[in-house]
Amino acid sequence: MKLKSLLTAGFLIVTTAAFSQEEKTVKAIFDEALTDTTAYQNLRLLCKNHKGRITGTPEANKAVDFVVEIMRQMNLDRSEKQPVTVPRWVRGEAEKAFIISGGNIKTEVPVSALGMSVGTGEKGLTAPVIEVQNFKELEALGTKNIAGKIVFFNRPMDPTLINTFAAYSGAGDQRSQGAAQAARFGAVGVVVRSLTTASDNFPHTGVMRYNDTIPKIPAVAISTKGADLLSKTLKSNPETQFSFRTTSYQLPDSTSYNVIGEIKGTEFPDQIITVGGHLDAWETGEGAHDDGAGCMQSLDVLRIFRELGINPKRTIRAVAFMDEEVAQRGGKEYARQAEIKKENHYFALEADRGAYMPKGFGISAPDDRLEKMLALQKYFEPYGIDDFVKGGGGVDIGPLGKFGTPLSSFIPEMQRYFDVHHSGYDTFEQVHLREFQLGSAAMASFIYLIDKGDL
Repeated sequence: MKLKSLLTAGFLIVTTAAFSQEEKTVKAIFDEALTDTTAYQNLRLLCKNHKGRITGTPEANKAVDFVVEIMRQMNLDRSEKQPVTVPRWVRGEAEKAFIISGGNIKTEVPVSALGMSVGTGEKGLTAPVIEVQNFKELEALGTKNIAGKIVFFNRPMDPTLINTFAAYSGAGDQRSQGAAQAARFGAVGVVVRSLTTASDNFPHTGVMRYNDTIPKIPAVAISTKGADLLSKTLKSNPETQFSFRTTSYQLPDSTSYNVIGEIKGTEFPDQIITVGGHLDAWETGEGAHDDGAGCMQSLDVLRIFRELGINPKRTIRAVAFMDEEVAQRGGKEYARQAEIKKENHYFALEADRGAYMPKGFGISAPDDRLEKMLALQKYFEPYGIDDFVKGGGGVDIGPLGKFGTPLSSFIPEMQRYFDVHHSGYDTFEQVHLREFQLGSAAMASFIYLIDKGDL
């Protein structure tokens, strides 16, 4: 053997020896995730064969059966459907809306009924429209100026906020509470600017809430381009009217399911590490980023463990939660059953921020455990994942917090998420294969390290 070859071989031996078992396993997890596209293909099947899976629908329950079959094929130690009583809201026929300006000129604009909104009735609703930015302006205008009109909430997400989830939260009250607030002053309907930083013709839906002591009025989201046009038209002609027709309605509660699958722990099987996303999705799109991807990545954690022969100390449980979008009953029922069964939930991770390039994890835990978990960042730096921050969790795993369970959220790159969120643009084609797989790898590695390190 030549000297160069000998030196190279020696270097490789030393380098390999220098890697810890944890580093080697993390590398193996990333290699596996980046070479096996099973989860991505399952996401494609979920999106294309089971779109329209809003909670309580036959489509949602067919998606449940699809996930059950995936788990069956994975030969897990246990899998089950956990019954959940969920609300049943029906969107009805395709929405229609028009701006009516001078000379009875009608311009059609894209709208989407907000989840849980009442419908307008067959004839639709036409009325003068008044634009506001917030509830303070609404209050100042009062009943005298609002009664008999459609209120147009046109406050955009703050584009200057780098954290787009903070921007979303800052604009979200007009969607969730706008109808109830406007009805206090005699409004007959509500139009809400879509919660997105994108300028497009996709209306972005989402759930809204009524106050049972106040009349229920119909509410729709309007696309950002439609909102800009309506605002511009109002400025040139304050007598502008808005007309929309929705046929949404509510049915009695029905039964759906969380889907649970797990690998039993070898040393502490009664200690449970949960990883999950939500299976339900708004029927305007395919629910790819929100949150079919989170479900399939969570299942992929179990597949990767099985494929690599990783035998966890604790029970690793993947959960596809139902009803996150409407009433969050899936996460609440999961925690309720955990309390009834006296389960010990050691750690929980939620993936519900899209399947873009992984950046890190947000963590909520007692200080002694938090510092150790944050220190895991070093294992992810070779993969460009270094955003480990205090504060994490999610809607579905949140109810586990009452047991003292540390909660974590998977953090992908966030600048594009609200381009697709709750819209017809949230399709399988918007999910990048490699970014998706890197997300699976990051989640599996994080859970492996939490379990291995007794963190």
